Order: sequence, then structure tokens, then C-alpha cells
Amino acid sequence: MTELFDSGQSVFRMDDAGGDFRDLTPYIISVDGLPGPRELAEATTLADGGRKFYPTLENVVVTLELLWSDDALVGSDTVLGLLRTHGSAMSFDYGPEGQTAGDIKYHGSAWVRNYQILSRVGQMVTARCELQVNGKVTRGTYP
Repeated sequence: MTELFDSGQSVFRMDDAGGDFRDLTPYIISVDGLPGPRELAEATTLADGGRKFYPTLENVVVTLELLWSDDALVGSDTVLGLLRTHGSAMSFDYGPEGQTAGDIKYHGSAWVRNYQILSRVGQMVTARCELQVNGKVTRGTYP
């Protein structure tokens, strides 16, 4: 039987530049972009009857939509607002099915390349964050 998962079980954590992973899950509305695309270089020659491609680099951008919060230690603005100007890429992990032992985990490091706060009349204050992955995204499991 196929096992399906409710997105309410998903977890997204990010290093806060102090070596501690901060769980942003309570503020996240959506996570988009993982595990992400990889570029394909064309390797077609005159002798080929169809196009051929060779996998090269990953170019992954993760987009987070969040409720804005300045809660101490874990608020979306507390973590991501500060990382927007940080001088190095920071680690993250994403567990689409949760973070119990054996659950799938996508892990990598990323730069906060864009962080925007959105305010609209009659709506909650939200934020949008784009994380540019530095290197590759790895797929593993939680211990």
C-alpha cells in the first residue's frame, strides 16, 4: 500500500550562524524548490540522430513562505533576517515526512539571497525567503 504524508509533518531547520539548528517549521506556510534542478549541458554531435545531454551542475533555489515573527531564537525574522547579510552559507535540512529516525532528509548549505517582508491590509504579516544552495543538495535519512 502506498504511504502518503500530510505536509503538517514536514520540518525545515536552518543553522542560525551560531552552530544551532533553528526549527522554522511553526512559521512556514510553504517550502518549494527541493531537491531542485540540475543543469544539463548539450553533448550532441553531428553523428547523433537526436539531442544528447550530460548532467553538470546543480543550481537550486529554495523558496520559503513564512509567517513573520521576531520570536527570540526561532522567529522567522530572527533567523532569516540576520542571515540575509551573513558572510557565509548556512546549513539547512528539510524533512518532507518529518524528522523521525529513517525519514527522508534533504540537506545542504545555502545563502539567504532574498528576504522580503509582506504586509497587506486584513492579512497576517508574512515573509518570503529565497535560499541559494551552495554546492549540492544531498538526500539521506534522519538518524
